Amino acid sequence: MLRHPLDHHTSTAAEPALPWALSRTLPAGIPATATTPAPTPVPAPRAASSRRRRLWELEGHAHCPVVGVCLPLPALRRLYEKAEHEAAPADDYDFHCAAVARCKQRSPLAEAVNKALDRRFALDIQRAARCKTAEELRAWWDDVRDGRGMPGAFWATLTHPHCTVPLASLVLGQVHMLQHQVGMVTRVEVERFEALIDENAVLSRQLASAQERSTLAAREAATRIEELQRTVVQLRGQLLAAETAREGLHARLQELESARPDLPQRTELQRKVLELREQLHGLRRARQRDDLARPGCAAEPATAPQSHPVAAAAAPCAAAGAVPLQERSVLCVGGRTASVPAYRALIERAGARFLHHDGGEEDSTARLDATLAAADLVICQTGCVSHGAYWRVKDHCRRTGKRCVFVETPSRHALARALGIDAAAATIDTEPERSVP
Repeated sequence: MLRHPLDHHTSTAAEPALPWALSRTLPAGIPATATTPAPTPVPAPRAASSRRRRLWELEGHAHCPVVGVCLPLPALRRLYEKAEHEAAPADDYDFHCAAVARCKQRSPLAEAVNKALDRRFALDIQRAARCKTAEELRAWWDDVRDGRGMPGAFWATLTHPHCTVPLASLVLGQVHMLQHQVGMVTRVEVERFEALIDENAVLSRQLASAQERSTLAAREAATRIEELQRTVVQLRGQLLAAETAREGLHARLQELESARPDLPQRTELQRKVLELREQLHGLRRARQRDDLARPGCAAEPATAPQSHPVAAAAAPCAAAGAVPLQERSVLCVGGRTASVPAYRALIERAGARFLHHDGGEEDSTARLDATLAAADLVICQTGCVSHGAYWRVKDHCRRTGKRCVFVETPSRHALARALGIDAAAATIDTEPERSVP
């Protein structure tokens, strides 16, 4: 729209032919004067009247900005083909020149364009009609020319009955300069638009990469969620099984308590017996220390009466003679777990085979009977054994006549003293004993 100067469409009464640009749009073989007559001279200023001027009545250089500014190019093409009954030129500049040349005179295209502009800008025409003088019309144009309704105000001002030649020249000059500014802005916007296209391509690639990563992360999260859900189902099943087992054990406990109503009393009695036994062992140790300190007395007579079964079983601990261990199976019941390797080394160094049972802490109490049956000598760590294991060992040794050595202090030195082994042997090839709280 801004590629051609306005002077190309300025015609006078002395011009004999059409402009050169218009002649390019005519079909081959048809002279320009045969299809389009020469443009009419520019009308002289006329007296003001109430009738609005038509498109072909405007000054010669006003048609170019009116056609280029007031009508979009696609709409102008449709009017051209409908009014002239021929195809419009393909080149936009050639088409513009041809349309401007035909709008300078009263032609079908000029009448169609005039009606289209009146319909398109009817509201602006009504507003401009309120101006009764050229000064009012100029003031109205100055108010609306910088807004979005400039094309309508431009058409309404040029065709207004009170639009004088100076006012028309002023309006045309302002629109001409505005077209230059619009062209410059358009070039800037085109460059910005191309830059935005490049930026959009980069952002589109980044977005596609981010979407791919997001899809992969979502897929991994879904897989992880499925695994966690399966784990939750398994844990719920295990929890249900544990609850069922707990209820069964609780019912079994109630059944045992109902079958043995005196169980709490028996438990209390066992606790008191253990306390008394510890007191008795303490008294025995004190007596043994007194006897050993007495000159000429190394041990109690073998015929000394034993009033308590625990004391009778613990009598070998004070015997001066060593217990024969060669080729025998020695079972140690109870004791600290950290001391078991030292016990094993001590027993095996004496030539015996070492067996061990923890007294019911981790090993099953039911296995104790089989282990007792396989042993030739039983060592009971009274300080680190359960009540049930203690009574089971004691009952088994009483029934079978097996020798049972009761050791109060859970240490290798105490075990060596009880078996009559040299105390120095207890420290050979063994690690230092760790104190257990």
